[in-house]
Amino acid sequence: MTKNQILIYDTTLRDGTQGEQVTFSAEEKLRIAKRLDDVHFHYIEGGWPGSNPKDMRFFEMAKTVKFKNAKLTAFSSTRKPHVRPETC
Repeated sequence: MTKNQILIYDTTLRDGTQGEQVTFSAEEKLRIAKRLDDVHFHYIEGGWPGSNPKDMRFFEMAKTVKFKNAKLTAFSSTRKPHVRPETC
C-alpha cells in the first residue's frame, strides 16, 4: 500500500438493503460481490451471517469463490445489551 492509496470498503450487500423494498437473494448478493471484485473494490461487506438464513447462505456460497481483488468481510455486533464485554 502506498502512502496516498485509497482503499474502498463497500457495504452495498448489507447497508444497501436497508432501504424500503430493497432485498437481495443470496444468489444476487454473490453476483454483486463478484462484480465488485471485478472492478477492484478492496473490501466487500457481505452482511451479518448470524442474523438471518439468507446471509448465512450467502457466506456459505461465497466460500467457494476465489476473489481476485477483494477481501470479503462480515458485519457483527461487538457486545450484547446488558452484558458486560469482559463476561463474554
